[in-house]
Amino acid sequence: QFLMANKLDTAMWISRLFTVYCSALFVLPLLGLHEAASFYQRALLANALTSALRLHQRLPHFQLSRAFLAQALLEDSCHYLLYSLIFVNSYPVTMSIFPVLLFSLLHAATYTKKVLDARSSNSLPFLRNLLEKLNANQQNILKFIACNEIFLMPATVFMLF
Repeated sequence: QFLMANKLDTAMWISRLFTVYCSALFVLPLLGLHEAASFYQRALLANALTSALRLHQRLPHFQLSRAFLAQALLEDSCHYLLYSLIFVNSYPVTMSIFPVLLFSLLHAATYTKKVLDARSSNSLPFLRNLLEKLNANQQNILKFIACNEIFLMPATVFMLF
């Protein structure tokens, strides 16, 4: 009932879980290197879907105007949508997948905790413990993402040449 009552949040949760899955299969190429490249694209497309859903949630109805575009460009969701669309057609760059993977992991963990709370307060204690450890390391994960994005900029410029 909780999932059906929050359909848009549930769709974003599923797309974030899919992003984590595809990113993990790219970083750890268990199915081969050729398949890893397709998981890279799938992870970025799933992140683009999540960002588009989040942008749809935060912005009013679409209008073809300068004011709407300016408002859209102020949203982080728009930045990550553009980020995903830029890297989806490039050669797979491991540095570019880490922010996508880690943000999806953090947001999926937060919503998973809400789902578990809606189910019952003491369901799946192992998963709850894992989510608490992830939440305890959230600041370190965000610092890693920030450093990764800082180092990604010069690497991207270098790749252009």
